[in-house]
Amino acid sequence: MGQLEIEKIDDTTFVLQMGPHHPATHGVLKLLCEFEGERVIKIKPDVGYLHRGVEKLSESKTYPGAMTLTDRLDYISSMTNNIGYCLAVERLMGIEPPRRAKFIRTMVAEMTRLSSHLLWLATHALDIGAMTVFLYAFREREQILQFFEKICGARLTVSYPRIGGVRVDVKKHVLDEIYTFIELMIKRVDEYETLLTENRIWIARTRGVGVISPQDAVLLGLTGPVLRGSGVYYDIRKHMPYDAYSEVDFEVPLGENGDTYDRYLCRIREMRQSALIVKQCIEKMPEGDIISDKSPDIDLPYQSKRKIEPGDSLWSGFIAFSEEKQEIMPKGEIYSAIEAPKGELGFYIVSDGSGKPYRMRVRAPSFIHISAIPKLCEGHLLADVIAIIGTLDIVMGEADR
Repeated sequence: MGQLEIEKIDDTTFVLQMGPHHPATHGVLKLLCEFEGERVIKIKPDVGYLHRGVEKLSESKTYPGAMTLTDRLDYISSMTNNIGYCLAVERLMGIEPPRRAKFIRTMVAEMTRLSSHLLWLATHALDIGAMTVFLYAFREREQILQFFEKICGARLTVSYPRIGGVRVDVKKHVLDEIYTFIELMIKRVDEYETLLTENRIWIARTRGVGVISPQDAVLLGLTGPVLRGSGVYYDIRKHMPYDAYSEVDFEVPLGENGDTYDRYLCRIREMRQSALIVKQCIEKMPEGDIISDKSPDIDLPYQSKRKIEPGDSLWSGFIAFSEEKQEIMPKGEIYSAIEAPKGELGFYIVSDGSGKPYRMRVRAPSFIHISAIPKLCEGHLLADVIAIIGTLDIVMGEADR
């Protein structure tokens, strides 16, 4: 099941090493926990067990070629990872995606938010002991993954967005199916709340647990539902709109107490807002192109209607920009961020004018949120540590980049 090592200090104080393979740590996260009895004195997170060198690998790939690496960051939300990376490169290159592509990207981003929050709800509830909602949430998440498969052929690591747009258009009958599902999804969220929101056991395990003030949340660099659960109004979709977010109406749910219960309510309410955004995107979906004619992806083999063989001039576009594109790639640096399901996902890219990033760094919300675990857990019981890890909704794939 997991790995627990106990080192006794005195009759009442001991150090418990939880992980790095304990299932309740949501990945290969190791926690060095010092307890007095069952109460936490201090905790030290230890990361780095899943390091794959995504940032450094990106520097050896072309800008389009690095796309698949971003899928593997938060692999639960690969669609939003792709969009965040594409936006950074687009802003660096001065590319404006077509309006239809913007609406499609906004739609799939909010479907990804729903999928991510459903997985969080399922695992968080299971950690605390609620089994039924786990089965309910996976039922809806499976339908969303099936829609992704219909849109682009992939379920998890999609690589669907492109620099300057999206890879393929969405068929009308798929949009109709998504619209029907979204109307049902809103009712499903009501079912989740029936199971948990007024459940006295759920309230006892979450209310007053892992409280963090707005000031401390900001100082720790928390973002997303973790920050908004403390009542801080910060959402990149509202403050720095991208794609079609400026053309849709939605609210940003906020908490009051900054505890595990408030963060739960924030994500539940976000799911309703995401469903409404998806409906608006489908209702307002414009006709037109799905990728800019300035996109570096436009010359790749999968965009060509004729057969491409290795050695062909177009084939070289798959592994490197053409000389013309290398010359017009601007030099400079950029930091661009989006509102991913777990918080602010930012890409810092330095361009030296070639077809590859000279440097790339990722600001991943899970990595930042892990640093808040000592503050959130101090003074709580051992069982509360599991609830607090769940409320942060971390994925080690983006923490160990």
